[in-house]
Amino acid sequence: MNIAVVGTGYVGLVSGTCLSETGNNVTCVDIDAGKVARMQAGQIPIYEPGLEVLFHRNIKEGRLHFTTNLEEAIKDATLIFLALPTPPGEDGSADLSYVLGVAEQLGKIMKDYKVIINKSTVPVGTAERTKAAIAKNATVEFDVVSNPEFLREGVAVEDFMKPDRVVVGTTSPRARKLMEELYRPFVRQGNPIIFMDERSSEMTKYAANSYLAARISFMNELANLCEKTGADVETVRQGMGTDNRIGKRFLFPGIGYGGSCFPKDVQALAKTAEENNYDFKILKAVMKVNEIQKHVLVEKIINHYGEDLSGKHIALWGLAFKPNTDDIREAPALYIIEDLLKAGASICAYDPEGMPNVKQYFASLPDEMKQRLTFAENNYEALKDADFLAILTEWTEFRTPDFAKVKSSLKQPVIFDGRNLYDLETIEQHGFYYNSIGRKTIQPK
Repeated sequence: MNIAVVGTGYVGLVSGTCLSETGNNVTCVDIDAGKVARMQAGQIPIYEPGLEVLFHRNIKEGRLHFTTNLEEAIKDATLIFLALPTPPGEDGSADLSYVLGVAEQLGKIMKDYKVIINKSTVPVGTAERTKAAIAKNATVEFDVVSNPEFLREGVAVEDFMKPDRVVVGTTSPRARKLMEELYRPFVRQGNPIIFMDERSSEMTKYAANSYLAARISFMNELANLCEKTGADVETVRQGMGTDNRIGKRFLFPGIGYGGSCFPKDVQALAKTAEENNYDFKILKAVMKVNEIQKHVLVEKIINHYGEDLSGKHIALWGLAFKPNTDDIREAPALYIIEDLLKAGASICAYDPEGMPNVKQYFASLPDEMKQRLTFAENNYEALKDADFLAILTEWTEFRTPDFAKVKSSLKQPVIFDGRNLYDLETIEQHGFYYNSIGRKTIQPK
C-alpha cells in the first residue's frame, strides 16, 4: 500500500518506519527542512532501541522516503496518517491547531479517495472536526479514522510490530476494509483489531493512559504511607501484583510519572470532563499526587541536610523520564534539578541519552545557576567530589554498580534512590546511608 505519514516526531517516525517494514511504500513529511535533509541522509533524529536498523534497511530498500512537500507525499497515498503534536494548552486542553491546519490543507490538494487517520492523541470529537476541516475544500470522497497509538518509549518498535491490540475507530465499511488489510501482518498471532466508532476510539486512548497514571499515583501514595507505618512497599507490590485481578505492571513506586503521554493525556481527559460538566474526582487526585511526588526526593534530601544546600555537590544518575529513551518531557529530573539549584546545591549529572536535551532545556538558566549544573561522561565520573548520589532514572547500567567504587568516590556514603534500584540487605552490607521510596531508611553501621 502507498502510505503518507504527516509529522516525523516520535510517533510518526516509529509508525512510518514500521509500516515500511511490512512492504508498504511510506513517505514521511515534515515542515522542518533540516530534519528532513538529515533523515534523507540516513540520520535518525530520535533514540529508540531497534528503530535504527529498520530505518536504514527500509531507506536502502526504497520503501521509506522523506519530504517537506505535503502534496508530493499524499499524491499516490491511499492512507494518510496524521502524527502531529497536540500539546496541552494552559487550561489542559489539547491544542488541535496542527491537526486541523493540515486537515484544511489536505482538502485543497486531494485528487482522489483517501483515508485520513488520526494517529495523534486527540480529544473525543476530533474525527468530526477533522472531517469538517477537510470538507471545507475537498472535492473528492474521503474518510476520517481514529487509530490511537499505544507505543511505550524504549520498546516502541516491538509494540508496533507486535501490538497487544489495534484500536480503529470508523463507521465506514470502505475504510474498515483498508485498515484490516494494513494491520493484518501485525496481528498474525491472533491479537485483535478492535473496531469501534470514532468517539469511542478517541476515548479509549485517554482512558488507557489515565488509568495507568492512576495506578502509578496510587502506588506512590501507598509508598508514602508504607514509610510512615514501617511497611515495605516492594514486598507489598509483589503481594498485590501476583493477584491476577491486578497484575504486575505499573505498580512500581517512584518520583512521579512524566513523558509525552501520561501528563498530557490525564490533563486532556480532565478537561474533557470539565467541558461536559462532569467532576472527574479521581483524575484530579491523580494529577495532584503526581505533582507532589516529583518533589518527594528533594524533601528527603532537605530533611537530611537542611533547607540550605549551599556548598553541597550532588551526583545525579538519570535524567530521561524513563530508561531507554532520550525523552525528558515532564521528566521528574527537571523538577528535582530546579529544586536543588534553588536550594543552593551544585550538580553533576549523567544520563546515557538524555543529557543533550537537558542542556538545551536549562540553557536559559541564570549564569550563576547554570554554572552549578554540569554533566559527566559516565556515571562514575559524576560521583567525583560529590557529597551524595541521587538516582532519578532506572537505567539498567545503574542497577549493579561497583558499590566499593561508588563509596570511595563520594565524600560520604549516602544515596537517595528515587527508583528503588537496590536490595536493602545488599546496600546495608556496603555501609551506605540509603533513603528510597516506601521502604525503611538504611543507616550505615
